[in-house]
Amino acid sequence: MKKPYFKIVLLTIIIAFTFTACGEDPDELAGFVWIPPGTFRMGSPGTEPNSGGDEAQHWVTISKGFYMSKYLITQGQYFALMELTPSYNPSDDGKGRLPVEGISWYDAIEFCNKLSEKHGLTPAYTIDKINKDPNNTNSDRDDPVKWTVTVNLNANGYRLPTEAEWEYACRAGTTTPFSTGNNITTDQANYNGNYPYNGNPTGTYRVTTIVVGSFAPNAWGLYDMHGNVYEWCWDWYGTYPGDGEVDYRGPGSGTNRVLRGGSWAFDGRDLRSASRSYFNPGSWGRDVGFRVVRP
Repeated sequence: MKKPYFKIVLLTIIIAFTFTACGEDPDELAGFVWIPPGTFRMGSPGTEPNSGGDEAQHWVTISKGFYMSKYLITQGQYFALMELTPSYNPSDDGKGRLPVEGISWYDAIEFCNKLSEKHGLTPAYTIDKINKDPNNTNSDRDDPVKWTVTVNLNANGYRLPTEAEWEYACRAGTTTPFSTGNNITTDQANYNGNYPYNGNPTGTYRVTTIVVGSFAPNAWGLYDMHGNVYEWCWDWYGTYPGDGEVDYRGPGSGTNRVLRGGSWAFDGRDLRSASRSYFNPGSWGRDVGFRVVRP
């Protein structure tokens, strides 16, 4: 792994939380945030502290609005659908409000399709588990799965956000390094406070995930876009295109899939809105999770 309006919509027939550890109704439903269409400057200026060489700024248009889950997918949600508890840091019985982690990109894709099917929606992904993906340039040893996965962005089912959608939603109209402004503290996000972005170390290092929604949301009502766990995106990791891309969804082939947002284990600089990371799609880590979107 490498290092203005909004509306909150309760989609009450869409996606269930299972808050067993909290004693809450297992049919309580997650909120989604409406992300309006728009054009934004993706990436970071070279003057931004810790700006990466792979973050060249360019204009991108998101032509259609979409709903994004306001929380990271939790262990409760994941267990309710998949009947698995893959997380390294299980919450009590493994079915609570900590974000699910230990999830590969393929695991996240399967979750999206199963959730769509559960609610009578058209799955966004076609998954071929027999014929290996010719666009996946990993050797079999690096990625023994290599399912061929294609996406239909016009389907009404759940999917992972594209990298452009993720950054657009994370920024929520801001142009600063974080949606919180020019800095971020451990009172605003879960990350390794021994290595802050700007200033002296806070000494706060929680060493693990924490309950989703523990900090204030961004201006569009999304929680934990900075920190807690990294989030899988759809895109292959690669060099950005030039200006003027519409609904950019990454290169057509690659070796790794994009991760965004930073995590509890990483520095403040890795939480920047523009910061890019990547991971082998068949791999997983104790600080890697995801959230979902739908039209």
